[in-house]
Amino acid sequence: MIPLRLSEIAAVTGAQLHGPDQLIDGPVVTDSREAAAGSLYVARIGEVADGHDYAPAAAAAGAVATLGSRPVDGMSTLVADDVQEAFAKLAREVIERADRLRVIGITGSSGKTTTKDLLAQVLATVGETVAPVGSLNSEVGVPLTVCRVTPSTDFLVAEMGASGVGHIAYLTRIAPPTIGIVLNVGSAHLGEFGSVEAIARTKSELVQALPESGLAILNADDARVSAMARQTTARVIRVGQAPDADVRCDDVVLDDSGRARFTIVGLADEGPLPVSLQLYGAHQVGNALAVAVAAHELGLGGAAIARALESARPVSRWRMEVHQLPTGVTLVNDAYNANPDSMKAALHALAQMAGERRTVAVLGEMLELGDESEAAHRGVGETAASLGVTDVVAVGTGAAPIAAAAALGGVRVHQVADVEQAHNLLSDLLVSGDVVLLKSSRDSGLRYLGDRITVEQGGEITQ
Repeated sequence: MIPLRLSEIAAVTGAQLHGPDQLIDGPVVTDSREAAAGSLYVARIGEVADGHDYAPAAAAAGAVATLGSRPVDGMSTLVADDVQEAFAKLAREVIERADRLRVIGITGSSGKTTTKDLLAQVLATVGETVAPVGSLNSEVGVPLTVCRVTPSTDFLVAEMGASGVGHIAYLTRIAPPTIGIVLNVGSAHLGEFGSVEAIARTKSELVQALPESGLAILNADDARVSAMARQTTARVIRVGQAPDADVRCDDVVLDDSGRARFTIVGLADEGPLPVSLQLYGAHQVGNALAVAVAAHELGLGGAAIARALESARPVSRWRMEVHQLPTGVTLVNDAYNANPDSMKAALHALAQMAGERRTVAVLGEMLELGDESEAAHRGVGETAASLGVTDVVAVGTGAAPIAAAAALGGVRVHQVADVEQAHNLLSDLLVSGDVVLLKSSRDSGLRYLGDRITVEQGGEITQ
């Protein structure tokens, strides 16, 4: 972090300093286990734990102070009426002090983390870049990421998630972007938002926050996203394959492993740019187009962008993570999270990767879909059938509509109660040459099943 004294943080946040003034020049953390020399530990009170109880552990690891709602014995404490608001104000102060920083915000119902990882790798070829670890995209994750900015940081890639109207607007006040990327509007968190229209309004908060001198990068292939051009004073560049796309992809083909080759056309004054991605699935092409436009806006030339895109690798775990196992099985662990759009994209990728080989889709429940849950799960089963998936393993009662719809479409279906039963079934089912996909919402635990199978079949977890 940009070094700050506790007295400076108190002045910015309105917190009261208890104890001696000290310099914070280490990481800002909300997990006491991640504290180090010079850290500020942010003590939050959650549903099951009080962060103040872990302040001594943070101090033992090197933290010099706590930001909390009450004084902590044995260390300096910044006491705030609202710890979250104080944390947000601290992050905003870091932004204000980072003179050379450019902030790029990314949102969408799916693909945010992969796009964030891709953009961060491209920008890191020309400047110091800070991006979230994993999916730190919430009211806590964004300030945690911002507080990693140093005086020499050039780029901050801020992933911005939401589960309600106003959430992204709040995040843009913490980290005001000059470039905003909106990937798509789907039905993730539909149960919390209430409607797809509310989701679209929330995603549009990113482009509304852009300055007139900024740039909105919008998915031309998503009508709701494309329409957001009317809600910003910033310049707009649409990307995709739709007729009104300013930057588009031509000649898209997939290799035998399901990785895309294509040509970027229309990137400002650049000529056609051939690109070969190391990421899996045709849905990565749109992500790469958005990244290319953002990188070009930030000063990278076409050839440098193409090279950086081609060298980029998966970074965050359990997102189209492909393991070629010694037993001859190809395992695709994409089970960090799921919504109807990402489920269908993963199934398309499975079919593309497999070719003539047998495909096994291990699918769990998608959460937070509200009244649309049953229909959305049936839609996933129908997609599996339309793509010719050989076997569907439906895990848990919530995945029953997937099983029913897939069976109606002629898929061989195996319905199991839990992850342990899925493991036992797959131990007998999988043979050399199979391509198996694991996909579900995070709480279903399929990502850990993927790790277990990988290790048991002699593979390694390398990411």
